Amino acid sequence: MPLVVIQPSYGNPAARRHWGDTLDAHVDFTTHPRASFLAPDQRKQLNEFHPSGAARFWGATSVQDAKMDRLHAGDIVLFTGKNHVRGIGEIGALFRNAQFANSMWNEDPTKGSWHNVYSLLSFAPTAIPYEEIWALPGFNVGDNFMGLRILDPEKATTILDGLGIEAQVDAELGRQLQEPVARALRTHTDIVDGEALRTQTTRYTLTERELVVHRTEALLLQEYTDSLGIQQPQRLRTPAGITDLHLTRPDGSEVVEAKRSSTRRFVREALAQLLDYAPHTPEPATRLTALFPTRPADQDLDLLHRYGIDCVYRTHSHTFDRAPAAQEVRAGMTPFWQRGGPSN
Repeated sequence: MPLVVIQPSYGNPAARRHWGDTLDAHVDFTTHPRASFLAPDQRKQLNEFHPSGAARFWGATSVQDAKMDRLHAGDIVLFTGKNHVRGIGEIGALFRNAQFANSMWNEDPTKGSWHNVYSLLSFAPTAIPYEEIWALPGFNVGDNFMGLRILDPEKATTILDGLGIEAQVDAELGRQLQEPVARALRTHTDIVDGEALRTQTTRYTLTERELVVHRTEALLLQEYTDSLGIQQPQRLRTPAGITDLHLTRPDGSEVVEAKRSSTRRFVREALAQLLDYAPHTPEPATRLTALFPTRPADQDLDLLHRYGIDCVYRTHSHTFDRAPAAQEVRAGMTPFWQRGGPSN
């Protein structure tokens, strides 16, 4: 799993100049004199990750040397400033080179060169308010993310899931795990060796691409909680993942799962996730709700209702309709939700 880094990068005029120079634009690393500052192994890294000869870059001063030594290609960086995550990227090349750094950014008056240089395999500008992170389990309201910070594994998983970030390393791992199975099926092999399904390395061949950050669910959920008058929405970390919304009710709790589409695929995903989350709520789950941007097809509504799950869908700006499951079906399914399946 990739490490996740909080990187303040937009909070002062100097940082915003750096942003404009090397995040808003690609920097050519093949031209003189900049190219001459690169050591052979550094040039090799950059050429492998960025065969076009240009990349986005960021850097850190010597104060952060120890933290930067922990990072590798594929790690995720959240670029923060002015109460928002302003961009999300994946690290490509990573090296220490003051001359190369100074060719892009002026030295800090007190901390010196931004000599811990890293390129970005992918970068997506965003405008995610800190409140969305504060709502995630394990994060604190009012945290302004001062200073470069590497998140612990639990918080890293939480923020990747909670913000809908699809890391390229995870996608590549999935491809590597699937390939032996696909090869066996193509060649009609009867038995797939279990050893072949185990990943033996964390080194991947990564190439530059667009980072995927799924924001539709977050925006839909924000509009829905606004319509309910909820100021600080609550999410839960469970063994099955992070809920999109957890509401306390007089008779127990409601779990809400938001999806960016109302097609059958996403209806089935919402159904599976809600049933997976339900046994892990601190109060018994007495209502499960799937949230969509439009009304699902009748057959998909029937699928949700068969399991006692309500459907809420957007009709207009900040306006939602609820298609509830029949009360008797919900009452019959509640014990099933709470124990996670039929009893033996």
